[in-house]
Amino acid sequence: MSVTRLIERLLQLVPVLLGVSVIVFVMMALTPGDPVEIMIGDQLVTPEQEERMRRDLGLDRPMVERYFVFLGNALQFDFGTSFYHRRPVSDVIIERLPATIELTLMAMIIALVTAIPLGVLAAVKKNSIFDRIATVGSLLGVSLPGFWFGILLLMLFAVQLNLLPVAGRVAYEHGVTVRPITHFLLIDSLIQGQFAAFRNALAHIILPAITLGLPMTAILMRVTRTAMLEVLRADYITFAEAKGLNRQRILWRHALKNALIPTVTVAAMETGSLLGGNMIVETVFGWPGLGRLVVESIFVRNYPLVQAAVLLYAVTYVLLNFLADILYTVLNPRVKL
Repeated sequence: MSVTRLIERLLQLVPVLLGVSVIVFVMMALTPGDPVEIMIGDQLVTPEQEERMRRDLGLDRPMVERYFVFLGNALQFDFGTSFYHRRPVSDVIIERLPATIELTLMAMIIALVTAIPLGVLAAVKKNSIFDRIATVGSLLGVSLPGFWFGILLLMLFAVQLNLLPVAGRVAYEHGVTVRPITHFLLIDSLIQGQFAAFRNALAHIILPAITLGLPMTAILMRVTRTAMLEVLRADYITFAEAKGLNRQRILWRHALKNALIPTVTVAAMETGSLLGGNMIVETVFGWPGLGRLVVESIFVRNYPLVQAAVLLYAVTYVLLNFLADILYTVLNPRVKL
């Protein structure tokens, strides 16, 4: 893979990101509701004060001019000031981003640990009861809406059984505090030996991570099963069986190694999809992450924050897709970018 080809592929991502920036800017600009009126609320202000607020926020300019100002500032990593927080957008996003990354990583771990073994077993036991149950389960996993499934989990484990907390990221008790180091609560609490805080944070993240990771689990399970079935029919697997090699060794050292090629690439792309799903999941579980912040910002017409967050999602998604393409060429040299 040449450096020139990599640069060409990266340049192809530029029009995609520009298109995303145009779409999100236009959609927010055309959304009913005036951010100035929302901020004013029931306060008594004069028309002159209202006009001055609009001018200070840059809302008195034409939409096209506002877009190019936004684009020019974004290229300098300046996303303006949050209407609601009255602070730089980048600072607000950085505060919420670790919680979203932690939830996404936990969902991805649950999906990988669950999907790959289930996919392998479903392929090995093709057309068995287990295979049929796994296939139906994967179909349900893709079909179930996240907000509905999350509410069901809350009703069962939080309300009825009272085993897990209802919402939030952590509930500090008895003055227990965790000093931020990596800003990932699970890691920071372990580093500092705060095992009570670790258990508390783990209990809070389990339900949202399962809800967020369910669609990814279902998709990866189907991909792994299909890839394993194809690999198990290959000539080298038949030859290995004819040589009398141990069945478990054939499955886990030979078949799975090649079956994971499409699984790894799909996992990279699905990780980007988790970012889109976390808006709903974080809202349902009251998770203080970036997704919930975006939803709250949409309601108050906080244009700069929504535009910056969606652009961040888009950049992450296209880069993960680009990484998936590179991984596929590494795992399968016959494929070229």
